[in-house]
Amino acid sequence: MTAVLDPLAPGHRGWWECGEVLVCHEDGVAVPNALTARLVPSHVTAHFRVYALGRRTLVSHRYRGDELDDDLAGHLAVELDFLAGHFEELFTGVVRTTVHDPLLAWTVFYANTLAALRRPGPAGAIASFAPVHARALELVRGRTVLDLGSCFGFLPLQMVSRGLRPIASDVSAGTMGLLSRVSSWFGTPLPVLACDAAAVPLASRSVDTVTAIHLLEHVSPSHGAAVLREMLRVARRRVVVAVPFEATPNPAFGHVRCFDFEVLQAWGRASGVPFTVFEHHGGWLVLDVA
Repeated sequence: MTAVLDPLAPGHRGWWECGEVLVCHEDGVAVPNALTARLVPSHVTAHFRVYALGRRTLVSHRYRGDELDDDLAGHLAVELDFLAGHFEELFTGVVRTTVHDPLLAWTVFYANTLAALRRPGPAGAIASFAPVHARALELVRGRTVLDLGSCFGFLPLQMVSRGLRPIASDVSAGTMGLLSRVSSWFGTPLPVLACDAAAVPLASRSVDTVTAIHLLEHVSPSHGAAVLREMLRVARRRVVVAVPFEATPNPAFGHVRCFDFEVLQAWGRASGVPFTVFEHHGGWLVLDVA
């Protein structure tokens, strides 16, 4: 999510506005339905109808509460790839218009996603990161963990359930505020930090393991190098990095660069510590600091 998007901001029942984007649920929403009744959709997919409203875009949907989980990311990326620049607004809009109460909407989203992660062989977009999270959990050393680029925080929440003591961090203060509220609602309060992953407000060697799971594809090479230096500064025992292997960066998810084994091995050699590079649903670099 962007740093300026507040996922818990007040909204209207069944419709959501953010900048140039309007999202509505097709059931019982008077104002947007009055608009769509007069318009022909410019794009129709399995989950969405898209309408042009001058410079604005209206997206309607029929998601139910029991369908609200992180598979939504895959639906948006595949079906509305031409609106990739509005991914975060659309994502938030669908969640917020499926269940009216802001915190309840996100709590339903979190509960459904975490339940899917616990099921063997999850489907859709969740299936792509379930094995990545499972491997990341296996690679943690010690009990204290700093997770960089946590986004919704599904990995730190799974760490808590395994008896670890994670800190979730992300550049988006709104997303970290949401994670703090939802984790408290679940009865497992999670410490969060809203910060740049290259400038973490923690002391050197203050946590056992630092993880960056599918973060570095979102930042420039120079920023990524700074993030790695910061991870090595903060970690007492281990640094764990995971990145996707893509032919081209996926703009729908905000990816700006690609990786291969050579890049990961170069990072490992430059670190000056023992390292391992391997492939498992993408590329991995593990740095053993001590």
